[in-house]
Amino acid sequence: MNENAFNHSLFSFLKASSSPFHAVSHMAERLLHAGFMHLHEEQFWTLEQGKSYFLIRDNGGLIAFNLGSAVTREDGFRMLAAHSDSPCLQIKPRAEKLTGSYLQLGVEVYGGPLFGPWFDRDLSLAGRVCCQLADGSLQVFLVDFARPLVVIPSLALHFDRTANEGKTINAQNHLVPLIAQSLDNQLPDFPSLLKGQLAGQYPAAAVKEILGFDIFCYDTQKPSFLGINQEFISSGKLDNLLSCHAAMSALIKDDKRHNSLFFCANHEETGSVSTTGAQGAFLDSVLERLLPDPQIRRMALHRSFLISIDNAHAHHPNYHDTADPQHEIVLNRGPVIKINAKQRYATNSISSSIFKLLAGEADIAVQEFVMRSDMACGSTIGPLTAARLGVQTVDIGAPTLAMHSIRELTGSKDPHLLYRSILQFLNTNTDFRPGR
Repeated sequence: MNENAFNHSLFSFLKASSSPFHAVSHMAERLLHAGFMHLHEEQFWTLEQGKSYFLIRDNGGLIAFNLGSAVTREDGFRMLAAHSDSPCLQIKPRAEKLTGSYLQLGVEVYGGPLFGPWFDRDLSLAGRVCCQLADGSLQVFLVDFARPLVVIPSLALHFDRTANEGKTINAQNHLVPLIAQSLDNQLPDFPSLLKGQLAGQYPAAAVKEILGFDIFCYDTQKPSFLGINQEFISSGKLDNLLSCHAAMSALIKDDKRHNSLFFCANHEETGSVSTTGAQGAFLDSVLERLLPDPQIRRMALHRSFLISIDNAHAHHPNYHDTADPQHEIVLNRGPVIKINAKQRYATNSISSSIFKLLAGEADIAVQEFVMRSDMACGSTIGPLTAARLGVQTVDIGAPTLAMHSIRELTGSKDPHLLYRSILQFLNTNTDFRPGR
């Protein structure tokens, strides 16, 4: 797949992934189309070498794997890990807030978004809804209003003359979006709005009552190329759907001679403690079914290697003093190896060297990121997964500006370079593990 086709595929994926649940659902569709078989945790599995499989847990986590035609499971797995969630605003269970004639929706802050860019945006709502049907059964539906629906208006400069000098944004009071205004008619409650949306998306569903929901605000602006030569990509949720798309695409294009696995976790932005998070047992449970014997499983994991993929910070041209001067990260110059002495990233000298050699095989240059020594470092699911499994791990990612903004920026070459380096890892015949 060339760069242009790959970016077209990425844009399609970003547009379809209005929530983590939609991202996982869209990945499942692509995997099914590529011949992967859908497994279910509550059922017995009959697996064959040379075949491909995937399973979904709780709508937001996915694990897909190829059982290599030229190896056994005991030979270990070439593993990829990323996460499906992004920082955003999540609708509260009792959402309605009537302020004069305006209907607003109460929100909680999900993860660590930059607040400022959420103002004056054409926002929509998407997520999942749990309903009781007319026959008494429970059913979960994915919903997406898929149109500009809510907005958080800024306060005019005339009422806050210091707004451009630094402003504190109160999450409880200032991030409450408008959704409607009552002029003559009574305003609907939020469950009624959801029920109407369900009727439009699922006309055959006999929904009796909405019992719960996980609904998020998202920006309706589509992904786009920027720059004179279209050298930049601007989009919401690049962190970390860019990585999910690269890993999924590589797994699909894998030549399937070796064992390979992709773990797409949820809730990374909120600490990874959930049934589908990296601190949960989702991946462990799958590996136990793939390799039931504990001793053989430990041997296989020792022979395995994990690439944890999450976006990396690029050097911001307007804020030179935020970067370590010896580790300048630039867009469009290749994937970034992320390193931290406090193990906020799982990279070490061995795993870093292995990835450099893999990238070199594909003629791809790599960059190395460290945070300034006087600034706190973020983290990824890499250390959490490496600690649980005891598997050699490297943390990498595509260089990114404006991370955790509602619109993030990467280079137009970076997604394809990341994909090529991952595909090389899955397909190479070279064993880069140091001798023992």
